[in-house]
Amino acid sequence: MRILVVEDEPKMRGLLRRALTEEGYAVDTADDGPRALALTDIAAYDAVVLDVMLPGLDGFEVCAALRRRAVWLPVLMLTARDAVADRVRGLDGGADDYLTKPFSLDELMARLRALIRRGPVERPAVLTAGDLSLDPSTRTVRRGDEEICLTGKEYALLEALLHRPGTVWTRAMLVEHCWDLGAGPGSNVVDAHIKALRDKIDRPYGIRAVETVRGTGYRIRRDGGRTATGTP
Repeated sequence: MRILVVEDEPKMRGLLRRALTEEGYAVDTADDGPRALALTDIAAYDAVVLDVMLPGLDGFEVCAALRRRAVWLPVLMLTARDAVADRVRGLDGGADDYLTKPFSLDELMARLRALIRRGPVERPAVLTAGDLSLDPSTRTVRRGDEEICLTGKEYALLEALLHRPGTVWTRAMLVEHCWDLGAGPGSNVVDAHIKALRDKIDRPYGIRAVETVRGTGYRIRRDGGRTATGTP
């Protein structure tokens, strides 16, 4: 297993490298954000231990840049900051876990092992299909630069579809993901909410992003839609 440690403080960087090496990991190090990104371009890592306070680019920016490049290796962020807002920013920016300094090396190792077991699973911070985007951290939906206001259920349906563009969701699957057990609706209710969703994200733009798969359910096109030639 190969780990990248990104830490600008030499003593902490050396400590982490020694501890990880003793655990049997191959370890590379970087002391600033640009160097970290450069290393991820030329080497394959199983995880990154990423400090927040870095010169050049801070840890938040490095993590966001990795996700924009579709680099999905697990990221464990380290910081002296313990404010909730900072933890939220890191996790919403694509980090997988967060440790506040000072921390136990045993805990760091355990968290790192858990992340490595999970592996490089695709988990974009912003869900997209073509020019259609959904940001879960702000609950914002956009078609291009234009923000679209959705109801809670419309948002939930779109978020489910965007998690797996191109994949067909049956009505039962959408009910399971978007309604609680005590309020599961019939398929006609799902159809009505899908129609309302289309009326906001598709029809005003001459686009057909949400497609009906007859006899099965719905899917969202990977390219975000095409010019509509008829009623979806």
